[in-house]
Amino acid sequence: MSSWGVIDDDTIAEARALIGTPLRRDRMQWVQTATPDAIRQFCEGIADDNPLWLDADYAAASNHGRLLAPPSFLYALDATIVAPKLAGVQWIYAGTVFRWYDVIAAHQRFDTTAVLLDMEEKTGRRFGRWVLQTGEVSYRTTDGALVATAQGKIARTPRVRKSDEAQAEASEPVSQSEKDAAQPDEGGAIYTPSQLAAIRAEAAAHQRLGSEPRLWETVSAGDRVGPLIRGPLTLDDIFRWYVGAQGALHYGGAHGDAVRYRRRHDDYEINTKTGAKDSAARGHFTAREGRTAGMGGAYDVGPHRISWLGTLLSDWGGDDSFLTAMTVDVLRPNLVEDTTWWSGRVRDTWQRDGNSFVTIDVRAQNQDEVVHARGTAVVALASESLGPVQLPLTDIGNDWLQKPTR
Repeated sequence: MSSWGVIDDDTIAEARALIGTPLRRDRMQWVQTATPDAIRQFCEGIADDNPLWLDADYAAASNHGRLLAPPSFLYALDATIVAPKLAGVQWIYAGTVFRWYDVIAAHQRFDTTAVLLDMEEKTGRRFGRWVLQTGEVSYRTTDGALVATAQGKIARTPRVRKSDEAQAEASEPVSQSEKDAAQPDEGGAIYTPSQLAAIRAEAAAHQRLGSEPRLWETVSAGDRVGPLIRGPLTLDDIFRWYVGAQGALHYGGAHGDAVRYRRRHDDYEINTKTGAKDSAARGHFTAREGRTAGMGGAYDVGPHRISWLGTLLSDWGGDDSFLTAMTVDVLRPNLVEDTTWWSGRVRDTWQRDGNSFVTIDVRAQNQDEVVHARGTAVVALASESLGPVQLPLTDIGNDWLQKPTR
């Protein structure tokens, strides 16, 4: 068996051998059916109170005629983490490329399949040698209809040795764009009362378009989207995400389940205080372990942050819109106590195959105006010329998600 916690030629080759092989998903599926309760709990975890997801009467009166789940509910159906082998090596969520072909309707049951697509070797100042693993998950209803695909990107980095903690000053970039890497602080933000009041006021000013249609003809390049504000981030926010979206399954479960899992698999972290096998997620909950993971302190969960963007785009487009595609690179950690502003700018408007689309460059920045996530989204809108959005879509090409220009 390969060495635990080591990134070398042997461990990389062992993982690379799984490219193209279907992988088990039992630990990555929090729910399999989009029940109203599962949808509600997920929405509570991302603070999305859209009645299209939560109010059966409201949804029945919409053009959809039924209760839906938010697009990012895919994370509860499958976490999009496709990162086999490299036992004992840290996971850092680096981003997702989503494509949605149809809505996620309440009561639908889903089957998911996953395959490792690629392994890229990286080098950098902080970790030396590390690996970026990319896998694709397909989401199909029980009758075989393809609803969505997601390509999850996971950075696999060596954990900081205990003796190195005092000198840990920066995290390795967690996207393919190394030039966007930044130095994380050793803790979260400190705010004045006036700053907190301004954050609360700006967050309260966010509006959902709802049943009012946003027509494609009313949107122009350069239009601003958002912002949507989340924070200052608390541990309660992170706990609520885990309750609604993933639980502890990804990290081996709890109690006896975790013991049995860690006997069968070498997927765990060593607790730096007790020396015991522990959850790889400990860095999300304590500043000490967050620094051990190289993140500068307790930090957020990447899919949680990306899901906030789904809320922004659904609120902006309104009930009749359809979030078609979205790619997000997570560039650096979002620490507990940080505040996030998600916003976008319309890049282009276009029509294809009977539908009208808008391309939006999106980004998330913190209270220090440091950009910590960036990407591109495509939203389908109703139009005067082509009418309502026609679903399901049959093709979403790679050209639909070109990298942002800014």
